[in-house]
Amino acid sequence: MQSPVHPKVKAFAALIKRWGNFRLGLLSWLCLLALLVMGHYTYAALFAVEVDWLMLQAQLILVMFASPIVILIVFYLVLHLNAALLYLKDSAHQERLLNQNMQDSIRQLNFEIEERKKAFQAKRRAVDELRKEISERKKTQQELEEQSLLIRSIVDSSPDLFYYRDENGHLASCNKMFEIIMGKTSQELIGFHPAELYTEDSAQAAILTEYEAAAEHTELTLDVEFVKQDGQILWFEMRKVPFYDGQGRYIGLLGFGRDITSRKLAEQALEKAYQDKGKFIATLSHELRTPLNGIVGLSRRLLDSTLGPEQHSWANTIFSSAETLGNIFNDIIDLDKIDRQDLDIVFHSIHIQGFLNDIANFAELICQQKGLHFVLRCQGDMETYLKLDATRLRQVLWNLLNNAVKFTAQGQITLDCTLNTDLSQLLFKVQDTGIGIASAEQERIFDMYYKSTDGRRLSIVGSGIGLSVSRALVEAMGGEVSLTSKPGEGSCFSVLLPTEQVSAPSDTTVSCPELVILLIEDVPLNAEIAIALLEQRGHSVIHAETGEDAIALLETEDDIDLVLLDMQLPDMSGDQIARYIRSESHLQSIPIVVLSANVRKAEEQLTDIQVDGALAKPINTNKLDQMLAKLFSPSALKLQQLHPGTEIDTENQILDMATLHDYMQSLGPDAMKRSAQLFAQLLPGYINKMIEAAVQQNQVEFKESAHKLKGAAASVGLLWVQQQAKMYEQGPEGWQGMERQLVDYHLKIEQHLAALQEFIEAN
Repeated sequence: MQSPVHPKVKAFAALIKRWGNFRLGLLSWLCLLALLVMGHYTYAALFAVEVDWLMLQAQLILVMFASPIVILIVFYLVLHLNAALLYLKDSAHQERLLNQNMQDSIRQLNFEIEERKKAFQAKRRAVDELRKEISERKKTQQELEEQSLLIRSIVDSSPDLFYYRDENGHLASCNKMFEIIMGKTSQELIGFHPAELYTEDSAQAAILTEYEAAAEHTELTLDVEFVKQDGQILWFEMRKVPFYDGQGRYIGLLGFGRDITSRKLAEQALEKAYQDKGKFIATLSHELRTPLNGIVGLSRRLLDSTLGPEQHSWANTIFSSAETLGNIFNDIIDLDKIDRQDLDIVFHSIHIQGFLNDIANFAELICQQKGLHFVLRCQGDMETYLKLDATRLRQVLWNLLNNAVKFTAQGQITLDCTLNTDLSQLLFKVQDTGIGIASAEQERIFDMYYKSTDGRRLSIVGSGIGLSVSRALVEAMGGEVSLTSKPGEGSCFSVLLPTEQVSAPSDTTVSCPELVILLIEDVPLNAEIAIALLEQRGHSVIHAETGEDAIALLETEDDIDLVLLDMQLPDMSGDQIARYIRSESHLQSIPIVVLSANVRKAEEQLTDIQVDGALAKPINTNKLDQMLAKLFSPSALKLQQLHPGTEIDTENQILDMATLHDYMQSLGPDAMKRSAQLFAQLLPGYINKMIEAAVQQNQVEFKESAHKLKGAAASVGLLWVQQQAKMYEQGPEGWQGMERQLVDYHLKIEQHLAALQEFIEAN
């Protein structure tokens, strides 16, 4: 507890400071003197004694002189005591502040110690994490190195070559196969531009050469020929792919090369085999057509003579059979048309009863030879005209009837024909009483070159293509063929075709002026028939059996209007004569029409020669009349006028309206739509092959692709596209910028194809 002295001392010290030492000491001195006097008087009064003035005087003198000293001492002590008290108070306050500061410092120190402990722990954890990360990075780096080594080993051991060029075109990486092909080590290759290592005409430069449009940075695949120093030829399929970074910036080019030498050799061997087979079939067909032409020509002349109804029917069957056989020869020559779905289907107005009579005559003859009975049954109005391809349908039915007779020993062959006008369907059924077909065989009976495993059928020889070709023909006509059969009970083949009733064909023919025609044909019988056909139409014919005779007549005769040129002559080929005619200025205006058993092959041989048409042998009279009308009849030119409302461009006619109207009438809009769709599917392939050929500056492949595009465009009536393709077929003037031209050409074709589709929809 605090002492009460302290406040009194503090109050007295404050009083001293307020009044001052002198004033308060004087007042205290006076007060002491007064108290001394008052004390004597009070004492005297209390005790009733007299005041002792001498003692009072002595005391006053003593107090008067001693009291100032006492007062000063008291004042000094009070002031020093107060100062000591203040110092003690201040010291206590300072001590409290110091203690408070010490406590705060201790608390701060403790907090810092805790924080440092936490930081130390965090640092330890960070060090542990860093050590772990370093360890994982070392492990990852080791794995990456191992993977890189593995990938490098795989790339180096690959039989395919690989290289990488940076954005400046310098070689940056390659594998062992690339080093072997280039004839240099990676140290000698990396960092150099190909132009610094090889000349432009070196074999290695062909591997490294990029296409001109490298700025576009597009992928490209090329077949490159590589000639080794020892003369060995290798082929590589080079695939060149642009390489980009994460921001899409072009940073280099990756090149991959696969050795396709064996494939190329196989392709070349296969191509040679195909060519040899084509030559063999063409030669065989040419030889077979010689007697066939005689059959066609003599049967035609027999039909023009006076015959009885039955004899006329037989002669007409002979003529139809020979004409169909000629068309079958064309299919044998071009069997690949089935694979390409490129069968020629041409619809005409056909009298169905007359058509069935021809089939029945044929069937009765082959059935009589084997002692079988033939039955023809018809349901519906057969005295009408239907839209059919008589040649293809006759080929299918004859094949089915032949097969039925072949596998039937006794009984009858039945041909049922049902016309459903409500559904626009025509159904044929060929039924026999033969050995039948096992269920396991029925699923494969229509396969190409299929041979039966049934012992009863193995003894009967066949090519194995008849039913496959028949199914392809039926499907090309928009129909379907099916089979029902039981072993020992016979078979029934059904052919269902879509059709429609049409009007009878017009007998009017396009007029054609009288012509002087030079016929170049080495087979006398073929020449006799052709001359008879031409003279029957009022034309004058000059005949030449050899190429020398033909050239002599061309030089001596001044009024020749047309040359009918056979492609195979004893002394020279037809293309040599055609080149001669086109090389002479006074003969260049004479139209040339080629006669050939293989029209497509003849057109391929004459791709660089301008000819005006081609006719297949034996000559079809309708096609002959159409060809002459097209070349010489003024009325035929009207068919080439644009149909009103059809879009044209500002410079060229887009569509071949004559061909399109003919196709629309013969095939119908659905078939034309399918043809246009097929052309649209094939178009990118044709353009890409032309671009690749242009990149490789391969003139042969470029012309071949242009020729195919020309034929495809002609088949769908794209006149301008056909004309441009013909210009490309003659060979480009230069390769510079050809890729861009072909891209623009492709875009233009797409526009013309849209116009064609609009025309088909409108009709």
